[in-house]
Amino acid sequence: MFWPMLAIALGFLGIAVLGVLAIRVFIEAQRLGHQVTRTTERINRAAQDLEHAATDLAATGETLR
Repeated sequence: MFWPMLAIALGFLGIAVLGVLAIRVFIEAQRLGHQVTRTTERINRAAQDLEHAATDLAATGETLR
């Protein structure tokens, strides 16, 4: 009777550990998604700033050397 109870306890413990790890992976994946979103927004703002600067430079007729 001892071995079946031990097997059940270890099986439950293994499932609990896998559940905790799955939750941690989910949280980290969400954090990574938010970071990617923020980085994409920063890149888009930088691209808009560069486009605006290039438009202003083209309007003045100057060149970069």
